[in-house]
Amino acid sequence: MSVRRLYLDRGIGETRGVVTLDDRPERLLIRRDADEPRLRMGARVVGRVASLEPTLATAFLDLGDGAEAILPFRPDAKPVRGEALEVEIRSEPRRGKLAIARRIAAAQGAPRLLGDLSDPAEDLRAYARDAELIEGAAARAMAEEAEAEALAVLHLLPGGGVLAVEPTRALTAVDVDLGERKGADAKRVTRQANLAALGLAARLLRLKGLGGIVVIDLVGRGHDGNALMAAARTAFAPDNPGVAIGPVGRFGTMELALPRRIQPIVERLCREDGGLSDLTLAHRLIRRLQAEATAQPGARLAVRCAPAVAKAAEPLAAQLAQLVGARFAITPDPTAPRERLDVGAA
Repeated sequence: MSVRRLYLDRGIGETRGVVTLDDRPERLLIRRDADEPRLRMGARVVGRVASLEPTLATAFLDLGDGAEAILPFRPDAKPVRGEALEVEIRSEPRRGKLAIARRIAAAQGAPRLLGDLSDPAEDLRAYARDAELIEGAAARAMAEEAEAEALAVLHLLPGGGVLAVEPTRALTAVDVDLGERKGADAKRVTRQANLAALGLAARLLRLKGLGGIVVIDLVGRGHDGNALMAAARTAFAPDNPGVAIGPVGRFGTMELALPRRIQPIVERLCREDGGLSDLTLAHRLIRRLQAEATAQPGARLAVRCAPAVAKAAEPLAAQLAQLVGARFAITPDPTAPRERLDVGAA
């Protein structure tokens, strides 16, 4: 029987929640103080219809303060330009894509956020209602592990082999490779690898926050389509409603459509070129500083980092100083590599 656990790392300016499945990260939720709350999954907002695209059955909503979303509509429920609507965010924005909203009811007044958003702990409990919520050092370690796995491309298959997960603009490609997996019966080996790959792929896609069209390139040929379909339905059941699974095709691939809900983790943490963003590096720097300050009470600490990272860290450093005292200095160094964060005694 699968066991899920919940971890909540409450950091400075950032809260990270992790759901684990059999002690491996399955979901990663990242909430930052700098986020726009109107675009968060589940947020209820009054939006105003800014424009309509009737041929696409889509309305563009002004949510206030520069936030926007799109609202799909049925032909018999076409909104009116300028109309105020209460909506719920059902899919967070992605790079180059607006958030997607669901209409709830007619509304009055200016665009605005309605009510307080749920606590991150409540967001986590939605995935495992009765699981214990673990905080503190264990939660921070698990959040770091989840981030690393969410950003990785290659993942080891249980029993041998490698799974590669690579998102593109059109779809997410998942490749199954036997690698050094051994066995005298080649058909049995490939079958076991493919079944293991479906379970691992499902967990990783949830962890990475990836949805839309997914193509899994299975290993071998002459697949047991019924067994693979049954395994896929079980593996992707936690993603319902909204999952569609196609049969194994003539070229040995399985196609799926998964609902998009949260912003992909790679977009949360990285720039378009794949490098970690200045803000992500700033949060890592502050966590490292906090750990050193805790390990060395009273010691003065010094940090050297790239100027853009130092700039992004300024508001976080002010919050850290309130906790540990103003006993550290962050020095911008134009010669420092972006991802190098040197923390030590002053």
